[in-house]
Amino acid sequence: MKQDIPLQDLAQALFAINRHAKTAPEPKHLYQIKKATINKLLDENRAEKIGLHFSDHPKRSNQHSTLLVKVDDYFFHVPPSKEDFKQLKHLGSLDQNYRNPQSKMSLSQAKRIVYRFIDWKPEKKEQHRQKRYTSSYYTPSALGKMEWPPTSSRRNS
Repeated sequence: MKQDIPLQDLAQALFAINRHAKTAPEPKHLYQIKKATINKLLDENRAEKIGLHFSDHPKRSNQHSTLLVKVDDYFFHVPPSKEDFKQLKHLGSLDQNYRNPQSKMSLSQAKRIVYRFIDWKPEKKEQHRQKRYTSSYYTPSALGKMEWPPTSSRRNS
């Protein structure tokens, strides 16, 4: 079932996930599924390692490199392995003129495709019932003791 996903669909799904991860407040999961998908495509020889690029976003002012991977007509960057540094040529700085083809795939559709491909199942989180706040101090309320509507007015007395 996993093998019947066309490479074009996987490439567009990766593009949508990558695009959303760049602006997401919590991008960790999106980057994890992107990396898992690309690694599986590389293992199946459905993606190609092109070379290494200097990153546009150096960590703690240290220049580092990213691995450029081609999936169908799309290019993606993932963290390189030590073997990648030994086996692949360094391409220098990122080419800002190159853009991936546009894709209109939604993030939810992209996740469905990628989850099916990598056979990912969400972790079952125990649902914790939120305890209602109860004070350890007893505070009597006068609201229950009021007469409503008032039978006699104190103002007129």
